[in-house]
Amino acid sequence: MSTAYRALNDGTLPGVLSELPNVRDFLGGAAETWTVEEVGDGNLNLVFIVKGPQGAVVVKQALPYVRLVGDSWPLPLERSYYEHMALSEQARHAPRLVPKIHHYDRDLALIVMEYLTPHVIMRKGLIRGVEYPLFAGHIAEFMAQTLFNTSALAVPAAVHKQRIAAFAGNTELCKITEDLVFTDPYRVAKLNRWTTPYLDDIAAQFRRDEPLKIKVQERKLQFLTSAEAMIHGDLHTGSVMLTPQDTRVIDPEFAFVGPMGFDVGAVIGNLLIAYYAQAGHEERFGQRNPYRHWILLQTENVWRLFSRRFLELWDKSRSGDAYMPELFTEPEGAVAFAAEKQRFMRKLLTDTISFAGIKMIRRILGLAHTEDLESIKDPALRARCERKALTMARRMVLDADRFTGMNEVAHAARAVLGVN
Repeated sequence: MSTAYRALNDGTLPGVLSELPNVRDFLGGAAETWTVEEVGDGNLNLVFIVKGPQGAVVVKQALPYVRLVGDSWPLPLERSYYEHMALSEQARHAPRLVPKIHHYDRDLALIVMEYLTPHVIMRKGLIRGVEYPLFAGHIAEFMAQTLFNTSALAVPAAVHKQRIAAFAGNTELCKITEDLVFTDPYRVAKLNRWTTPYLDDIAAQFRRDEPLKIKVQERKLQFLTSAEAMIHGDLHTGSVMLTPQDTRVIDPEFAFVGPMGFDVGAVIGNLLIAYYAQAGHEERFGQRNPYRHWILLQTENVWRLFSRRFLELWDKSRSGDAYMPELFTEPEGAVAFAAEKQRFMRKLLTDTISFAGIKMIRRILGLAHTEDLESIKDPALRARCERKALTMARRMVLDADRFTGMNEVAHAARAVLGVN
């Protein structure tokens, strides 16, 4: 930890920002006139909204521990460095889909960035039943651009290896994922929690489910070893802020070079969690059936638009060291290459479905849950929603390679809910 580091608060933050000319000018007025509100409701960091006479910014500062747990779980401040690096890389490829950075201070583990308004966290919108007509296209574009353009499909091998090295030190954040996503839900772990006693039986079943555990560990090995592209690493509906017209992806502090399907699967899995949570947010039975349909349609649209855009980028690329175009100039080569791209996307679909199921399980049986389900006050009703989500998630993990399209996933999700 830098000797200059200190955790800031609403009293000390204005003094720090007033020393930054671009931020000071952006906010306007004197520091004494600024208002500061601490709004961090996540698991790790301090987050402030600072408003001045002319503008407003968001300030995110890492804490030297996991905020959700406390100082008994220390965490390196360098995660802010990796977040800044990831945001900068994402801005190169999808500039309209991430917040603008005003300032970064490595010693203070602090990022000053664009204040997004009237944007809301997508998860909260899904709880309220709000439709976002541009979301699928926007998130598909973000994932296609960031995943393709940071892979060896798009860049020379040396550049790809340099990026792997640049993110290789983000080990503590990766370790959180490795434990909380791939390991703890399948063993007795002190940080696990679920809706007890209603889910005690299925939690125990998952701990004894050898076929499921083997499949999850196969994906953990992939997560540990597959350096396909720079991934966000925590791309869920709580990491997306949006309006019906605009979408921004935030919080990439878990970023590293890993398997592409982990990001795409995180989006799909969290949409399915929202789908199964709707029973806890409707005033009468079946009231939200149209909205349920909309959510499932988004899972199909996200994959359809993502895969189409990814292939478009691949068709235009001539700079990656993988699948070099000069190897496939003859007609038969072009046919073989086209078939290989389809095989690649079929594997990515399988990866996506499997990772989606794993992410759903961890959000119900592990440490960090989702507001979609946690905000359902009746524990018995919440548990019924969670049990259906777990049933679907298990099938997605075990049978990921049997689904030939996201439409089949949507059909299976409806069947589990009992609305087919």
